[in-house]
Formats: sequence, C-alpha cells, structure tokens
Amino acid sequence: MGQRRCPLEGLVLNPFWKNKRVLLTGHTGFKGCWMALWLHQMGATVFGYALEPDTDPALFNQLELDGKIHHHIGNISDADALAAYVAETKADFVFHLAAQSLVLRSYRDTLETWNTNVMGTANLLEALRKSAHACTVVVVTTDKVYQNLETKHAYRETDRLGGIDPYSASKAGTELVVGSYRSLFAQETLPIKLASARAGNVIGGGDWCENRLLPDIARALMQGNSIETRNPNAVRPWQHVLEPLAGYMLLAEKITVDNSLATAFNFGPDATDNRTVEDVIQTALKTWDGTYHANADPAAPHEAGLLMLAIDKARTTLGWHPKWDFSTAVINTMTWYKETAEGRAPLEITLEQIKKYEAA
Repeated sequence: MGQRRCPLEGLVLNPFWKNKRVLLTGHTGFKGCWMALWLHQMGATVFGYALEPDTDPALFNQLELDGKIHHHIGNISDADALAAYVAETKADFVFHLAAQSLVLRSYRDTLETWNTNVMGTANLLEALRKSAHACTVVVVTTDKVYQNLETKHAYRETDRLGGIDPYSASKAGTELVVGSYRSLFAQETLPIKLASARAGNVIGGGDWCENRLLPDIARALMQGNSIETRNPNAVRPWQHVLEPLAGYMLLAEKITVDNSLATAFNFGPDATDNRTVEDVIQTALKTWDGTYHANADPAAPHEAGLLMLAIDKARTTLGWHPKWDFSTAVINTMTWYKETAEGRAPLEITLEQIKKYEAA
C-alpha cells in the first residue's frame, strides 16, 4: 500500500483514511479530540457527535477542531436526535467513544453512567440498524470490563466480564449490548461490521478531567503544589493515547475486509510496562520538578488495586503492537503539559507528537 504526505511537513500517514466519512461520537473528549485531529490529518471527513466540552481548558478548543471537522452537539441518550445525525452522515466508519468515563463520578452520577454507557450505545447501534447503511463500527469500552480478581493475571478477551463500581459494570454491560447487536446485524444480513476495543489508563496531553492521575499531576505542578496520590501502589496498564487510537483504526481497517475479525480486542502496553501510580509520578518528575505525597482516604469508594491486560490477540491477529514504552508515554505526556504551561501552542505540540509516534 502506498503512502501520501500529510500537510504536516515530514509526516507520512496511512492513506487508507483519505476521503473516508467517519462518524466519531465523543469527539469533544480527550481521546476523541486526539482521534479527530489524527483522522483529519489523514484526509478523512470527520463528523463529530458529542456534548459540549466539560473542562476548562478544553482540548477541543485548544486543538481548534471546530474549523477542522463537522462539529455537532448532541447527547447519545437522545435516541431520535442521534438517529437523525446517523442518517445524515452516512458514515463509512463509526468510532463510538462517547461515554461517562470516570470511575469516581460513576458513584455520584450512577444512573447517568448506566444510561450513557449502556443505553447510549444501544441508541447508536439501533440507529445504525435502522439506517441499514454499510459501515464498520468500533465501540470503545475499557480494560475495566473484566471481573477483576486483582491477581497477577493479565485479562484476555475470553475472560469473564464484570465490575464492582458503576463505571466498570456499565462498560461490561456495553460489551453485552455490542454482542447482542452483532448477532442482530448478522441475523438481519445488514452490511454492518461491529467490533469492540478494550483499553484503559490512557494518558496524554490535553486530558483535563477530574480525578485522573496525569491531569492531577500537571495541575499540581502548574500551581506549584505537592502532588497527592490516593493509592501509590495501584498497578495499571498505562499507555499513551496514540497507542489505542492506532489500534482502533487498524481494527476498523482489518474488519472491513474480514468480518470474522469483528470481535473484542484488548489494546494495552507490554507486560513490563504495567506499572504503579508511584512509578508514573516519579517518571513525570524527571520532566518537571516537584514533590509528591500519599493521601489515602480509607472511606473513598472502591478502585481496583491491580489490573493488567493481555494483548496477544491484537499482536497476532491485527499486527498491532505498542510503539512507546512506559517512560516514553509519560515523558511525552508531561512534556505536552509543561510546554503548554510555558506558552507553546497545544495544536503544534499535538501534531509534533503524532509525527513522532508515526515515525517510531
């Protein structure tokens, strides 16, 4: 397959996405913004459907995406409005990222979490079913869909789904919705190919959400405060945002030509890069000087202490593999925040990091 030059000088990108019509739900969120920009750079026509950005600053505005994609504000819980937009866009590809994605918020806004994550996904898939338009769909869930026994077991796609907190449980429910609709599409011989992608603990510049480690680190350092951590020994599969996004796009490409691959896939780091929260903080402080301290709250809602993913299936079936190791991912993330704080344009930094990732 040939390659074409992107408007960003020196950047060679996959030509597959040129002129493809892509519907991206959740395009105003952290991962959605990175994906919208990347797809735009590759020549795709991107249609975004999401709520207004809910952080200040908002990466959507920092990346000037309003002038680059078709930007539509809407709630995936509004089935009629979503169906109308699906029918209007006639997308070749759909990436469903819209979600209530915060564990601690799910305890506070439990019904909203279930409604958004489960029924919102059902609304989208039902809209696609009614449109009957040929398309390839990747629904993004999380590494937290598995029944986590907190043992040194890297979860595989065949492991049991579950979840204690409302966020994890709702995402496991999302996977059940996806499985059900995949069966419906096959029974009704609809030209819709449907897969799910499981990734979590994604880091990268421009994530301004509450109660997430890297944004909390960046905010503390910007304000000259000591970094607080709730659980320094918690182990997670940390990965830079570009890693799973590359996986989602590769998965979509592959199932377009081979529907037998339209199943669930894990996207995570190599096993040696499953690291503790304290490891993240210490690596971050190599880029930006500061201090940290533990501040555990024994009355805080439950959060898993150990979680790891097996990525063998994505490696062997799709040919996907992580490009950036743990240290590279953390350093690039902290560089983004530090240089932004020093006045560099976020769009310039983001495009530069996409270029570096593509070249890796």
